[in-house]
Amino acid sequence: MSNSAPIGVFDSGMGGISVVRQIRADMPDENIVFYGDSAHAPYGLKSVEEIRGYCFAIVDRLLDMGAKAIVIACNTATSACVNDLRERYSVPIIGMEPALKVACDRGNGTPQHVIVAATPLTLRERKFARLMARFQNAHDIEKQPCPDLVTIVESGQLEDRDLVMRTLHKYFDHYDLEHVDSVVLGCTHFIFYRSYFREFLPSNVAIVDGNEGTSRHLHVVLESLGQLAPDPDDDKENASEPAGSAVQPKHGNVTLLNSSPDSKMVELERYLLDTPLYR
Repeated sequence: MSNSAPIGVFDSGMGGISVVRQIRADMPDENIVFYGDSAHAPYGLKSVEEIRGYCFAIVDRLLDMGAKAIVIACNTATSACVNDLRERYSVPIIGMEPALKVACDRGNGTPQHVIVAATPLTLRERKFARLMARFQNAHDIEKQPCPDLVTIVESGQLEDRDLVMRTLHKYFDHYDLEHVDSVVLGCTHFIFYRSYFREFLPSNVAIVDGNEGTSRHLHVVLESLGQLAPDPDDDKENASEPAGSAVQPKHGNVTLLNSSPDSKMVELERYLLDTPLYR
């Protein structure tokens, strides 16, 4: 398989665009194909069997497009079927889980009070239960399902500040936030709310997500397999530009796909990918 083959990334909808942004920032020479399954969003309210069916079909499509690795940019889908996908396919399958370890490790041994915001399915699946069991004896961990935050992204309403803030108040006003150490954004859709969370939460509360760790893990896996995209710097010595001129670095392409018949969904994906508003 060519090193220039694309990385396939998929999500139940738009949230995985936040992961694509992280991968593109960390590995700008990689080609990426993103598939948003907005026709079936949100996964967090679906059964595990339904989610598995969607995921197998999506991975088949991405592999048909030549993907050299698959990133499940969705905590819910990872919980539902990451092991099944790894058993069926030979390419690397990179999953995600809420960055609870990162949040707990911030205390350097001091017990932490952590709220994990995620979809209902992620929070009730055994995968998260096993993760939580590793830390709950030493830390105060609370689970907060936030399905409406998915819906707001999918409906293109992220700029409706009043709607977003009302929704955050609905989910978090019953906590004593002054005594919370961190909020884990356990759904890739929620990364787009980082600036809203920063405004909403007390300044002492950290906001933690797993996108950077996922991108870093992907890089390590591809490097170990010798499948990183070619470094454009390698071509500079043979460039045909006149002496003294700069050779512009090459960058990989991002291809955006969506299962919804509404063409505006791909337009929304492009907006979320390129706008600086939600960085």
